[in-house]
Amino acid sequence: MVYAIISDVHSNLEALQAVLEDLKKRAIKELYFLGDAVGYGPDPDECLKILESECLVQIAGNHDKAVLGEISTKNFNLYARKAIEWTQEKINSQSLSLLKKYNLYQSISSKDIFLVHATPKNPDHWTYLQTLAEADENFNCFNQKICFIGHTHRPFIVEKKPSTELVVYNKNIIELSEGSRYIVNVGSIGQPRDGDPRACYCIYNDGIIEFHRIAYEIKITQKKMLDYSLPDYLIERLSYGL
Repeated sequence: MVYAIISDVHSNLEALQAVLEDLKKRAIKELYFLGDAVGYGPDPDECLKILESECLVQIAGNHDKAVLGEISTKNFNLYARKAIEWTQEKINSQSLSLLKKYNLYQSISSKDIFLVHATPKNPDHWTYLQTLAEADENFNCFNQKICFIGHTHRPFIVEKKPSTELVVYNKNIIELSEGSRYIVNVGSIGQPRDGDPRACYCIYNDGIIEFHRIAYEIKITQKKMLDYSLPDYLIERLSYGL
């Protein structure tokens, strides 16, 4: 059983294409998307079209819901709000129709996994899972062996052992243990925030989870953003993975 999970593309076409090319080389055909197709970046229509054709499941993120006007941007920072407003002006009707099909979460019983953008607890509150206490609370909100999430743009794995002990992993590869359950943040394709500007995604392969970092043509994305007068801060941060 082999599949890949991606999240937080944020309209970054070059990053998405680079990851898909890497998946093609690895002959991985099952792909799941955890939300935030749009926001921040310059190519919402192109990214949505690709995600529709390549992903078996598409989950909704808060930026997706904001572009649809289904949630307020009052809690977004200034740069995120400006990018949402720009996206709302640029995006076409077909893309909006694609976004409307995204679910808040989905379980896949055949793989014993739960997919959600932010957290399994109150997925429409868009809270961040960042502490062990928050992880422990969220383990009570799904029954599957693995819950895959995005939202923070920072990859990590939390294991809950049969003893209830929690262990955090920040390494690139781990082998899952019998009886343990896991929360896996797959990182971000289009806007990593862990100090590594390369696109990040993960692969599940026969009980092993492995993160992959893929370089892409950041300057091409930045040039498009500059041409569209998107905020300078959003353009610059791509270079540093912040």
